[in-house]
Formats: sequence, structure tokens, C-alpha cells
Amino acid sequence: MKKVMKWLTDGLGFEKQSKYVDEYFFRANMRASIYMSVVVIVIEIWMIIRLTNTIFANNLQGNFMHYFEKYYINYIVLLASGILMLSYSQAYIRGKTNNHILGQCIKWVFTFVCIYFGIKVSINDYSKGEQILTFLTMELFSMCLLTWKPITAFILSGGSYLYFFLRMNEMVAVNSGEVGTTLATQINFLTMWISTMMVCVANYNNTRLQAQKDENLEQINAYLSKISVEDELTGIHNMVYFRSEGEKVLHYVVTDKDNLLFLFFDIENFKSYNEKYGFQAGNELLIKTAHMIDEAFTGSLVSRFSDDHFVVLTSVDGAQNKIGQLSGEIKKLQKEVHLELKCGAYKPTEDKADISQACDRARFACNSIKKHYDRTLRFYDKSLEDKFQLKQYIVNNIDTAIENGYIKVFYQPVVNTDDGSICGLEALARWQDPNYGLLPPGAFIDILEEYRQIYKLDMCMVEAVCKDYRESVDNGKPFVPVSLNFSRLDFELCDIVSYLCETVEKYNVPKEFIDVEITESALTDQQDFLPNAIKNLRSFGYKVWLDDFGSGYSSLNVLKDYFFDVLKIDMKFLTGFDSNEKTRPILENIVDLTKQLNMMSLTEGVETKSQFDFLANIGCNRAQGYLFSKPLPLEELREKINSGELKISKEYLK
Repeated sequence: MKKVMKWLTDGLGFEKQSKYVDEYFFRANMRASIYMSVVVIVIEIWMIIRLTNTIFANNLQGNFMHYFEKYYINYIVLLASGILMLSYSQAYIRGKTNNHILGQCIKWVFTFVCIYFGIKVSINDYSKGEQILTFLTMELFSMCLLTWKPITAFILSGGSYLYFFLRMNEMVAVNSGEVGTTLATQINFLTMWISTMMVCVANYNNTRLQAQKDENLEQINAYLSKISVEDELTGIHNMVYFRSEGEKVLHYVVTDKDNLLFLFFDIENFKSYNEKYGFQAGNELLIKTAHMIDEAFTGSLVSRFSDDHFVVLTSVDGAQNKIGQLSGEIKKLQKEVHLELKCGAYKPTEDKADISQACDRARFACNSIKKHYDRTLRFYDKSLEDKFQLKQYIVNNIDTAIENGYIKVFYQPVVNTDDGSICGLEALARWQDPNYGLLPPGAFIDILEEYRQIYKLDMCMVEAVCKDYRESVDNGKPFVPVSLNFSRLDFELCDIVSYLCETVEKYNVPKEFIDVEITESALTDQQDFLPNAIKNLRSFGYKVWLDDFGSGYSSLNVLKDYFFDVLKIDMKFLTGFDSNEKTRPILENIVDLTKQLNMMSLTEGVETKSQFDFLANIGCNRAQGYLFSKPLPLEELREKINSGELKISKEYLK
């Protein structure tokens, strides 16, 4: 019922229209008025010329006043109203006026004059037995070319039709000599009025629907235009706008490039804030921060880079003071989670500065002071430039390094605490680069993680370890189980489990010789695919280790939610082993916990004999560290074994 009522009220023009629709109707009427007024002006000029010619041709100048009162005055009034309507319509369409009230008044005057003219002329024609075409023409002109609300059209056309009909009904019909209209005339007249109304209603609704359709399209285009340059969450500009406008700033002739500064902001501990207080609170913090930065750098180019990161293109003058003030304001927003606003700054020096590269360098400077709570701002300098160049080199050359065999496997022994024999190896990547020499994992692992390229390295390591196993066995050399480190991104970016199974099968490696290490931090990201991946690895016969246990804040939850074969205790627990009295009972309790959970325990970072003896006494199953050996190429490790410096567990000797 409600839908029917709405359809009726909309269709009959009772609903309140938006400003856009009202404007659409007004503009449509002004365009139609131009055509109407031009036709009226041409016809009336022709009528005036025709009548004047008739008067002079028949020498009727003596009756001029009679013709003026009966004809000329009507022609002139209609001509004047047409000229007035044409003048206003053209001015409106050309944008010279936007006075809707004046336009509506002129439209109504023009309409009344047209209808009055039609009635006056047609009554005169009807009295002479002629057709009433002038009235019908003016009605169609006024009611159908212009767009009226149906209720307005009903009153206007109904009133004019009724008035004209009553006037005719009082007159003597020339053809019959009787007073009043015939039944046929009445039927034809009613049919004509109904037809006029139908056209009015159809014209109104077609125009209304088209207006609403155009309005929706305008709104969609406006929204798309808005989101193309505006960040949806914070309301400040996005990176599309920043890059576009930044390029213009850099290439303005009048721009003082020596005074330009790119800033990259990062809210440190935002992730912890999000986890503790929820995404809604996190979003509110982002919005507040965005507007604080925007207000602090009024007149500068400010955009949201991504997540809790923001970029600014501003002038050097006063920037450091603003950064310091912002840092203080952010600290006021913190609750139980400590918040820091870190900022990296880059001052472009090249003649052809690149926006993306400038942002990347400012970001690099910002990242360099993360976890440094005594520093808020870091400028990009020569030392960072060298690191940045290495970073770019690593990202651009990882494929080449894998293809050319620059990625090497170094093995670090894992020993049994019962007898100190090697019962396993951890495979660690090293990059033997022709330009930079031997790169340690700290130089490239995090970078490959950041740029989502780490899976390439880990797949290369799987292949290399399996190949080493096959070559060792084929040459009659002993080999022990090897643990491989898998990144969370390996499970996200590729099917690492399937690749591992295929490679193991390719080199005919027993699955008990391959273990998989997954860091505790990877499991705190609440990724749905990780539980299934771990379950699949164990079901296929691989042992899964929890690496770096104790380095994060959710260790016990991880143990509760997942199943592991080996618990690898983070080396940080051995820091201050001899001086911190809390270290020993903590380690002892962790080892006891692994026993209760039917897990093997392994402690990494063992550097002294006293540490090793303590671990053996408390029942820790395995140990790893520089006390036994640093990571070495397989051949160097074999040399240590052959020299008797290291020994392999008997179970792996033929």
C-alpha cells in the first residue's frame, strides 16, 4: 500500500523534489521556452504584417482603431511576452542570470498570454463557424512543450478548457442555429482535454525520471571523483592526489626546490592499540591523527600513505617545530598502550626528483628510528642512502641472485644435550653477491618480507637443502634432519606446502629429514590459512617447530591453539644468564611445560659451557648456538666433523 501511495504521489507531482531535480525541470522549461517563444514571435510578426497589408490593400485605414483593439493589441501583447520569454531563457541558458523567481513569473505570464490569446481568437473563429485550432494549438504549446506538475497541469488546463467550453456553450452554433454545443463537440472537447492531460502527466514523469537518473549519475561521478583524490576513512587526500599535485609542485618554475621537504609519519605501536581497543577505536585514532597533521601543515600537501602512515610535502622552515608539537599531541591520545609519532624526512637534491622515491626515502628514514624511543625525527642522510641503495638492489636482484646461485645455504648445528652430538641442522640463507660480497640474513630478510618477495628465497632454500641431502646420500656421506624457516607470507603468497612436498618427492628425501620452523610472531596475526597449513604439514609427516618462543606477547595462547613438535626457546632468555636470577627458573618452567605438552625443547643462543650444562640438567632436549658452531657451508661443517671437533648422533651414521 505504501508503495502504491508513493507511486501516486510521485507520479502526480505531490512529492518534494531535490534541488537538482528542480533545477533540471527549470532548465528543461527554459530550453523549451526558447523554441516556443521563437515560433510565437515569428507567427505574430507575420500576423501583424499580414493584417497591415490587408488594411492597406482594402483601404481600411479608417477602421484602424477597430482592428487595433480587436487584433493588433492581442498580437502585440503575445509578441511582447514571447520576446520577454526568449530574452530571459537565453540569458539563463548562457549563465547570465539565475533568478528562478523572475523566470517562473515570466513563464507563467507567457503561458497565460498564450492561453488567453488562443481562447480569444478561437471564440471569434467559433462564432463564424470556423475551427478552434488556435485554442488547441496554444493549449498544446503551453501545456505540453513546457513541463508542469500534473496537479498544476490539471488546474491550468482544466480551468482554461472549462472556461472556453462555457463560452462556446453560450453561443449560437452557426451550423445548427441552436444555442450551446452539440454532443459530438462535447465528446471531442473532453477527449482533447484528457489527451492534453495524459501528455502532461507522461511528459512530467519522463522528465522527472530522467532528472533522477542524471542526479544519481552525478552523485556517483561526484563520489568517484571524491574517492579518487580523498582517503575514504580519514577524509584527507590520498596518494593519487599527492603524487599528482606533488609532481606539479616539483615542476613549478617558481618552486624553491631547496626549501622542499618530504615527511613520512608512522604511529608506533598502532597495531597493539588496534588489538587492545578494537578497530573502531583504531579508526578514530587514525582520523584524529590525520586531521592533526593536516592542521599542523596547513597550506602544505598532506595525504594518507597507507594504514597508520601519512606523508607531507612542505617547506623546511618550521617543520621540525611542528613535528615536535605533533609528537606531544599524539602522546596525549595514548591510553595503556604507549604511542609514538615517528617521522622520517627527506630533502630532495636531484634536479628531477621523483615523488614515489622521495616518499620511499622518507619512509626508510622513519623506519630506521622505530623502537628508538628517544628519537622522533630522522633525516635521510648519506648513511641511510647507502642502506637504501642496498635495499633497492636486493629487491631488484633477488631473482638474479637465485638464478645465478648467489643464494647459499649455511647450516648451524643443533646438538643433543645428552651427549653434545649433532642431531639436526638449521638451514640459514646467505647471499654471496658479486658487488656487495657476503650478505648476512639481517641485510635482506626483512627487506624481502617488506616487499613480499620472501617466498622466492624460501622456495630456493627448500630446493637447495633437498639437493644437498640427495648429493650427500648418493656420495655415502651422513646427513641429519634440517629445519627450514618459513615466513607467514610463504603461506599467503604461494602454496609452500605443496611446493615442499613436490621438492621432497623430486629428490627422494624422507620427510623425517625436513622440519619446518614458524615464528611465534607469524601466528599472532590471526591469519585463517596458517592453522590449516600447520595441520597439513604435520599430516604429511613433517615436524613443525615454534620458533622464537617468548619473543612476543601471545606465547601461551599460541601453545594453546596450535600443535607443535618442537618448542624453540628464544635466545633472549639466555641474556644475563649469570647475572639475572630470574632467568633459570623461567627456563626451567618452560622446559617443564614442553614435557607436559609432549613437545621437544630446544634453546638457541647457547654460548657458554655453563649455559649448556644448566640446560642439560633441567631436561632441555636440544641446544643451538656459537658454543658449538656458527652457521657454516656444508663442506666446512663436514671438515669440523671429520676433524673430531663436532660429532654426528649415532642414529644418523651408517
